[in-house]
Amino acid sequence: MDYRDTVFLKAAENLSFSKAAKELFISQPAVTNHIKELENRLNTTLFHRKGSRIYLTKSGEMVYGYFKKINDLYREVEFKIGALNDTFKGELRIGASSTILQYLLPKAIAAFHKLYPNIQLFLYNGNSYEMEQKLLEGEVDAALVENEVSHPNIKYVNFFEDEIVVITGASSVYSKRKLISVADLYEIPIVLREKGSGTLEVIQNAFKNQNINFDKLNIFIHLGSTEAIKNFLCDFDGIALVSEKSIEKEILLKEIVKVELKNITIKRQLRIALRQGHVASLTKIFVDFLTYYNF
Repeated sequence: MDYRDTVFLKAAENLSFSKAAKELFISQPAVTNHIKELENRLNTTLFHRKGSRIYLTKSGEMVYGYFKKINDLYREVEFKIGALNDTFKGELRIGASSTILQYLLPKAIAAFHKLYPNIQLFLYNGNSYEMEQKLLEGEVDAALVENEVSHPNIKYVNFFEDEIVVITGASSVYSKRKLISVADLYEIPIVLREKGSGTLEVIQNAFKNQNINFDKLNIFIHLGSTEAIKNFLCDFDGIALVSEKSIEKEILLKEIVKVELKNITIKRQLRIALRQGHVASLTKIFVDFLTYYNF
């Protein structure tokens, strides 16, 4: 793509010339000049300017749609050619929360290795908070996290939509229940992830938005992993809230029962966390691969 096209894409995605300039490592006047040149080339206005804010015009929205498709095709061609010519080599350090590492990454990593056999991956595991700390300290190149809070020195890319569901053991007294109400949450013993877990943070925020008093829930215990929670439920009359992706095997084996939470759906975006500023080429390859991977 023409460099002016790339500048337009960045400005359109950020709706900010200053942010586009920062991401492209050029000056804001340079961004303005590139946009003007593109507008002259296409003989149309791409942005409305209102004070310090910008908005896409109808022409801008149409151009963005086409340029995005073209850019995606360019990236696909580059990756295919790079893989064909065996030009992608090096080491990549990836941090991942427990849920993501156990239930989403294995197949994706295998597919990535097949496509880029000479990129060596090193995986680090912990909760979302710990992985973000590793990222900020330069110990990992990217962190895959479940939390919703955004750190000012980190930029985030969504890669998978997950849902938190209510489960109970197959032999639990609650396994015959079709629905769990908000009132039930204050009575039934609940097992949750530990503090610092992205899953716990998402649950707390969702309950807060539903005016559910988290401090008054009948929380029996906090455990450090989803596997520990599932094992605990085998001989426990209570419920837990976990990622739907984490219980696929247990549902098939009928060891775990999923119970609907009445009038409440808890969905979240799993995200790739990156340090602000320049993103190394190998990291970018991994980010692009994961964003398009079919989980």
